[in-house]
Amino acid sequence: MTASLLYKIPCLLGEGGFWHPTRQSFFWVDIDGRSLHEYNILDKKVSSWNFPDRPSMIALDKQDKLVLVFQSGVAKVDLQTEKLSWLLDVEKDIPDNRTNDGGVDICGRLWIGTMNVKFKEGAGSLYYVDADLSITKKIQSLAIPNGLVWSLDNQVMYHIDSPTRKVRAYRFDSKTGSIEFEKVAITVPEELGSPDGMCIDEEGMLWIAHWNGFGVYRWNPIRGILLDKIDVPVPQVSSCTFGGSNMDQLFITTAREGFSAAQSEKYPDSGSVFIAQPGVKGVKKNIFAY
Repeated sequence: MTASLLYKIPCLLGEGGFWHPTRQSFFWVDIDGRSLHEYNILDKKVSSWNFPDRPSMIALDKQDKLVLVFQSGVAKVDLQTEKLSWLLDVEKDIPDNRTNDGGVDICGRLWIGTMNVKFKEGAGSLYYVDADLSITKKIQSLAIPNGLVWSLDNQVMYHIDSPTRKVRAYRFDSKTGSIEFEKVAITVPEELGSPDGMCIDEEGMLWIAHWNGFGVYRWNPIRGILLDKIDVPVPQVSSCTFGGSNMDQLFITTAREGFSAAQSEKYPDSGSVFIAQPGVKGVKKNIFAY
């Protein structure tokens, strides 16, 4: 199966794909382009917003308002006025770090990964933000934290540190937010690129965007085996998420980070958004409890 081009746009680092069920829209960010984009699936209208800071992740709060995770913290955004309401800082005292991928668990905690802007190994961490906006560090010494999802029974948290090419499984206590490393669930062969963004389907299988892997791959996290692939005609595939009225469409973001003129010419759709119908439904995202 090959993904189709949904919207052509030259994002430098398209990331953070998010389906907004109320608006029937797909949202994504361009981290290095410091922008947020919305594609409405009903009227095919595209809207964009620019910010002074790098956005990396999108969530919804209890009031159905958009929450954006920026380089140094978390804010609510009013899409009408473009006004940001700052909620908290994240590693603001480490100017060479920025936020990256994350997720929201079943109890509404907002999990956020951080990394060094020059990819310094071990400089990143994984935190969660509780409903009272208190922040707790859970994992440290990460390089590029990515792809955070929970098993269907919410007893396992899957997390990626991209340069390791591994998906790690942690035992997860939803009541306390505690995690305990259990095993390496998946090891991605070098020839398939590096695992980046990730989502889970209704059968408990993981769909992983492979950076420099030209596709989104479906993995069985219990057996650690590759099941399927959706081809994407660009190398830097960065994130994937299920959406659509039936949660049966897979939205895929891509990038053109560090591209030469020759690469831009060879892969002209890099940075664009793609879509596929994988034949299985996804799982709705949890809501930030704030």
